[in-house]
Amino acid sequence: MAEQEELNMNVVSYGDENIIHLDDMEHIRRRPGMYIGKLGDGSHSDDGIYVLIKESIDNSIDEFRMGEGKVIEVTVQDGRVRVRDYGRGIPLGKLVDVVSMLNTGGKYDSKAFKKSVGLNGVGTKAVNALSSYFSVQSFREGKTRKAEFAQGKLTSDTGIQDYNGAERRGTIIEFVPDNSKGLFENYKFRDETIEELLRNYAYLNTGLTLVYNGRKYNSKNGLLDLLTENMTVEPLYPIIHLQGEDIEIALTHTDQNSDEYFSFVNGQHTIQGGTHQTAYREAIGRTIKEFFNKNQDLADIRNGVVGAIAINVEEPVFESQTKVKLGSKDMSPTGGVSVNKFVNDFVKQQLDNYLHKHPEITEVMLQKIQDSEKERKAIAGVTKAARERAKKNLVNNPKLRDCQIHLNDPKPVKSAKDADDDLRLESCIFITEGLSASGSITKSRDVRTQAVFSLRGKPLNSYGLSKSVVYENEEFNCLQSALNIEDGLDDLRYNKVIIATDADVDGMHIRLLMLTFFLQFFPDLVKKGHVYILQTPLFRVKDKTQIRYCYSEEERLAAIEAIKNPEITRFKGLGEISPDEFKGFIGGDIRLDQVKLRKEDSVNELLAFYMGKNTNERQNFIIDNLVIEEDAVEDETIDN
Repeated sequence: MAEQEELNMNVVSYGDENIIHLDDMEHIRRRPGMYIGKLGDGSHSDDGIYVLIKESIDNSIDEFRMGEGKVIEVTVQDGRVRVRDYGRGIPLGKLVDVVSMLNTGGKYDSKAFKKSVGLNGVGTKAVNALSSYFSVQSFREGKTRKAEFAQGKLTSDTGIQDYNGAERRGTIIEFVPDNSKGLFENYKFRDETIEELLRNYAYLNTGLTLVYNGRKYNSKNGLLDLLTENMTVEPLYPIIHLQGEDIEIALTHTDQNSDEYFSFVNGQHTIQGGTHQTAYREAIGRTIKEFFNKNQDLADIRNGVVGAIAINVEEPVFESQTKVKLGSKDMSPTGGVSVNKFVNDFVKQQLDNYLHKHPEITEVMLQKIQDSEKERKAIAGVTKAARERAKKNLVNNPKLRDCQIHLNDPKPVKSAKDADDDLRLESCIFITEGLSASGSITKSRDVRTQAVFSLRGKPLNSYGLSKSVVYENEEFNCLQSALNIEDGLDDLRYNKVIIATDADVDGMHIRLLMLTFFLQFFPDLVKKGHVYILQTPLFRVKDKTQIRYCYSEEERLAAIEAIKNPEITRFKGLGEISPDEFKGFIGGDIRLDQVKLRKEDSVNELLAFYMGKNTNERQNFIIDNLVIEEDAVEDETIDN
């Protein structure tokens, strides 16, 4: 009886009082991942603070696409964002509802917004709820109304007023992301991330001018400009640029060892592709094969292709609120033509016509395809044997400690802490040097989402080598197989590929060798933002009451200043850091540097200079730029 009473006391009560209702704004604040993806502090391009800017601009873009307002002004200063358009302005009577009540908006009415990005009435509500300050003001037909909010709650409303000022029409949205604990703590906007966002808007909306902190962005040639300004390798022939109703494409061949695509839906950059990008890739291969009427392999045809596609879809279905992958199978909600057929029919007709009219381009294209075929056949035997080894190694490879959840899993995997998180996006693989470093990470990692691949010392310098080295070198072949990138990134197994090496000369050299490998054979892995460098602390500064881990000399000096009689440890390598400590460095507070490529970063020239055989030239460069700094900290633990 006593045991039963004790059991009853331990049972959590569940009654009417446990059933609660969250208002719209509170639900967004409690479940931000459902609306904007991850939060972040602005150090990465997919951090939530940039989603807030994008959601605010999307409404203005939709106005332009409906023929209203040719200028959008974006101002970011001291963490405060202002977005101003000159469209029709939000209807004044519903101004407050539009920015504070979910499932409220004008885009459910296809007459008002036919091919909009935002159709779920969520965007500006999320911005409002996740901002410490948010205001919206609309100007329409000589009247205006302004409302202000704090964390989604209305603080002031002017009501509808007569207005005779200079601002005749349009909408102004201002907000400050909430830096409260658990939201955008210590956030900072990066100009380059916002500029890239605005450039993409400009490419997809010819005739629109975007002004960011006084700088103008516009495009006359759409996707042609996008490829011209974003390609880091030279095209083998002039870019093919074709446009039709609700579709625009551009493509060329290059000397790179894989194909690469930029894709967009209703002006939204679908970074992870989707049904339209898959259809485009397949249509390119089939159309070119039929044009040459030769028994060509589709992989040879697509090898080296750099392409872009933008389509407009009525009521598009994306795989998440952040809209990075299209899930729609049809061009309209009522069915009709499928996305696959729409894209294929356009490419087949227009690209085929173009190729018949430009023999000077088809000559170069055919030569590229034949070169790819020769290379593929030359390594066919090596490739077959390597694939067989890789399959065995993937199961039994002692160098790989795999995780449970992967990016290419067929269904979302929800987090126990937050049901809105998709753990597939957290999947990553650490590429480490040696067994000691991989041992520390393996013991510290989250086995659900973190895999470890251990290198045997320094990998081969692959610069200037043919792709056969990917298969002939067992380590490279196993890595390619583990990542599942032999045929492109569609089935990439890990969202983040993290190079984790010691912060010394040897570690830096291994880092460069791995980057050379990726840039040489899988550049799209870098261009799509999947490659990162792990930051690990250089110093531990502590006393009996506190510990600080320092990632730079500046942080070390600040810690010494803050801690009396500190004990300082200099970490020589990852293997010296205990698993208990390492858990913090690869956990929620992990510091990663994303590897990025810009147009001015000519991959071939960079690799040739730093990894090629120009020994004298490189030696002179090192001598001319060598900086010797005295290390004030001994390698061993010291008392200060």
